[in-house]
Amino acid sequence: MLKGKKILIGITAGIAAYKIPFLIRLLIKEGAEIKVVMTAEACDFVTPLTLSVLSQNPVSIEPFSPADGTWHSHIELGSWADAFVIAPLTANSMAKMATGITDNLLLATYLAARCPVFYAPSMDVDMYHHKTTQHNISILKSHGNILISPNAGELASGLTGMGRLEEPAKIVELLQNYFAKYQSLAGKNVLISSGPTIEPIDPVRFISNYSSGRMGNSLAHEAASRGAFVTFVSGPVSEYPVHPNIQIIKVNSAAEMHTSCTEQFPKADICIMAAAVADYTPQNPEPDKIKKKEENILLKLLKTKDILADLGNLKSKKQLLIGFALETNNEIENAKEKLHTKNLDFIVLNSLKDESTGFGFTTNKVSIISKDHTVSKFELKTKTEVAADLFDFIQKEIV
Repeated sequence: MLKGKKILIGITAGIAAYKIPFLIRLLIKEGAEIKVVMTAEACDFVTPLTLSVLSQNPVSIEPFSPADGTWHSHIELGSWADAFVIAPLTANSMAKMATGITDNLLLATYLAARCPVFYAPSMDVDMYHHKTTQHNISILKSHGNILISPNAGELASGLTGMGRLEEPAKIVELLQNYFAKYQSLAGKNVLISSGPTIEPIDPVRFISNYSSGRMGNSLAHEAASRGAFVTFVSGPVSEYPVHPNIQIIKVNSAAEMHTSCTEQFPKADICIMAAAVADYTPQNPEPDKIKKKEENILLKLLKTKDILADLGNLKSKKQLLIGFALETNNEIENAKEKLHTKNLDFIVLNSLKDESTGFGFTTNKVSIISKDHTVSKFELKTKTEVAADLFDFIQKEIV
């Protein structure tokens, strides 16, 4: 499963760096191509010469090598890899990753990486359990990085507890399982709508909602990571997903989103409508800015086209159509009604009544309702984890 895969290994200054030569040998044995980027301090624990010989590639430490004038591009390294494994990851480097500090080549490469990033913390037990460390682990996880949890055992300090770097053989197994799972949608076309729509009142004002697009971004990343080609139709948001398999179509209004989605839908194998589309739009947007003259103004609204219903009418037996429902009351009943009236295969329900869910949060708590009214409930998770759960559910439907 790792044959031909390009694995970039990042090494920070932890005593567990002595395990990385063994990890490289195992990965080479599995047919992977290996490159190494390390911090200057990590050289005190394992030599670049050893890593270069084993990986059969030069080791990158500094952005620029004065001796021969070689430039080591973090952009090229980040684009080259199919997976980036940072092991061992110290508390210090983890904190920098969580806050976006790029004071060395490894950290700059992390920010430039377009591939899945696996991070393997390794440190003393009290450092690992410190609230700051746990907070940083959560931040990296919320950004879509994959945690390789440390083991409990005897540590270099002589203490016993959590903090031992996962064994090389287990890291290889995790990578094998990842690539086995995350090529499962290869050849599939996935259409995803995301974000809010904005409905103009005049050239400077509009009607919209609080959608950040985070859930849609997570869905797009998850589908692309599993090998699918993703067409991503999004309203205006501050951040869009970045992946070679994602084509982004930017729209503003509900009408524009309707046009784009109906045009793209015929070639989609899987369609997930996660956008928060306006139900109403101003009937006659003013061509010029409305001046503050009248005590009151009357704003007439027209119902927008129902994108999900129209796609449901177009859907073939070979297509999967999934909708989202955000409810504030009678959640299950309203979601079930939407499931059937829109001709959906299943619907994802989340409620604004649940704490830390809905607009603006990095977490979500959902229930997936099938056509037979089976309700699968999930605990509060990051939106990245929710996306993984949803695609695990989808893949059971298309097997």
